[in-house]
Amino acid sequence: MAVVTRVDLVREYLQGLQRSITSACAQVDGTEFTVDRWKKGKGETLQGDGATMILEDSKVFERAGCGFSHVVGNRLPPSATQNRPALVGASFEALGVSLVFHPRNPYAPTVHMNVRMLTATPQTGEPEFWFGGGMDLTPFYGFEDDAVHFHTVCKNALAPFGEDKYPRFKTWCDEYFCLKHRNEQRGVGGIFFDDFSELGFEGSFAMLQSVGDAFVDAYLPILNIRKDLPYGERERSFQLYRRGRYVEFNLVWDRGTHFGLQSGGRTESILMSMPPLAAWAYERKPVPGTPEDDLYQKFLVRKDWV
Repeated sequence: MAVVTRVDLVREYLQGLQRSITSACAQVDGTEFTVDRWKKGKGETLQGDGATMILEDSKVFERAGCGFSHVVGNRLPPSATQNRPALVGASFEALGVSLVFHPRNPYAPTVHMNVRMLTATPQTGEPEFWFGGGMDLTPFYGFEDDAVHFHTVCKNALAPFGEDKYPRFKTWCDEYFCLKHRNEQRGVGGIFFDDFSELGFEGSFAMLQSVGDAFVDAYLPILNIRKDLPYGERERSFQLYRRGRYVEFNLVWDRGTHFGLQSGGRTESILMSMPPLAAWAYERKPVPGTPEDDLYQKFLVRKDWV
């Protein structure tokens, strides 16, 4: 199967995934996503197209962004070659769907999901391809049932592709979504994989689809339970403070953010993952025994949820 055919297959799937996820979330919110279609042409660092679908200041979501992009570039950025030094200087094609949903209610967790494919052609040699992605949950107030449900769906999505996949990708997620400058987990984790091609194109693509298709089942039941819980200024203040940690991770550590900015991607779409409001405070520490303290003690830790 030619690489161009592979890319076409992946593109068709990703565009359908974006439509299905945003349609399901729009039904929960009662508001349709705004669609911002864009193109990059000759004379720019990248060429390609995409669509950013976004809700802002709506009933359930303070911001919910789900973007599709498909770009071609002359040179892989450093964030993509740090594990593949033989591809330094290679031309590339990258396509994916990435989303971050920031609910309004502090009891409803933020969620991130990304599925993507890259192909790269070194100056000498055959084209290479690989997949990456996953999903992770970032609560501000922890509920064990939510973490167990999210991880169970992730585990089930990977089960057909080998018993090793969930524990391996779960550990990878814990290691990746860690604020190393604070020695602190971003949330309760989920699954994460990158540079993946070990099942061949057909098997690896099937695994990617299983992960992408599992997102709605993993997240929406949690959102529906938490989105209408009563809350006050205390919960809102803590939510904004914890959102500051989300911003720190995305700007300091996230390879996807770095890849987009280093490769000359569309800044507005890359940074749609940021919450509309966040806060920082010097040495803010929760009172022991409070729900805020429970988040640190019971949920921002690496543990087996299923």
